[in-house]
Amino acid sequence: MSRADLARMIADARRCVVFTGAGISTESGIPDFRSPGGVWSKMKPIYFQEFVADPAKRREAWERVFTGRAGWTGRQPNSGHFAVARLVQQGKVAAVITQNVDNLHQDSGVPDDRIIELHGNASYAKCLECGERHELEELKDSFLKAGEIPYCRRCGGLVKTATISFGQAMPEEPMARAEQETLSCDLFIVLGSSLVVFPAAGFPLMAKRNGAALAIVNREPTEMDPYADLVLHDEIGPALSAVVPAN
Repeated sequence: MSRADLARMIADARRCVVFTGAGISTESGIPDFRSPGGVWSKMKPIYFQEFVADPAKRREAWERVFTGRAGWTGRQPNSGHFAVARLVQQGKVAAVITQNVDNLHQDSGVPDDRIIELHGNASYAKCLECGERHELEELKDSFLKAGEIPYCRRCGGLVKTATISFGQAMPEEPMARAEQETLSCDLFIVLGSSLVVFPAAGFPLMAKRNGAALAIVNREPTEMDPYADLVLHDEIGPALSAVVPAN
C-alpha cells in the first residue's frame, strides 16, 4: 500500500474523519507518553485524585506546567498538521478527533468547532468547580514569584490545566460528538496513534463496523492494522504532504 492509495481513498470519500495521536506531534518536537524516553519514563503521572486531595501534588503539577518539564506546549505545527488543515478547508474532513493536548491543530488553522479533544487541552486551565477558563499567562507570575497555587477568580474552586488526567472521567460531550462523527463518515483516517488507549481507540473499529473505510498511518504497527483497508508505516508529515500538497 502506498501514499497514492491513500490519496485515492481520500478523493473517493464524501465525508472523512481524522483521528490523531502523539505521532503527528512528535514531528514538532513534542514527546509522546509511553515510548522509551517519553513523558512517563521521565516522570510519574499525577492522578486526578492526587491533584484534588494533596496540595503538594497540585504544586508539583503546576511546577511541571510553568517550567515546561512535560513539554506539551510551546511548539509549532508541522507539515502533517497543515495537511490536515487543508483537508478540512477543502471540505473533505468533517472533524478532527484528537488524543493530543498541544493545541497544534488549532494553531495550524483548523477551526475550533471541527476539533474534538478527547483528552483536553494543555494550553489553558479550567476551574474544576464552575468550568471558568483561565489563561496560563494570567496564572504564571503569581505561581513563580509568590508560589501561589491557582484558584478560580469566579468561585474560588481548584484550577487545573484543561487536560484529562489519569483517573479523571472522560468528557461526555466530546466523546458523544466523536461517536456521532465516527458513525457519519465513510473514511476514518488514523494518524500517529498506537491505538492502545481506550475508550478513544475504539473509534476506528466503530467506524469500520459501521461501513466506513479505515486507513492507518503510523510509524509502528498497531493491533488494529489487520482490520484496516490501508496501512502505511510512514512519517506523518512527509506522507500527508505528498497526499495533500500545498497549493
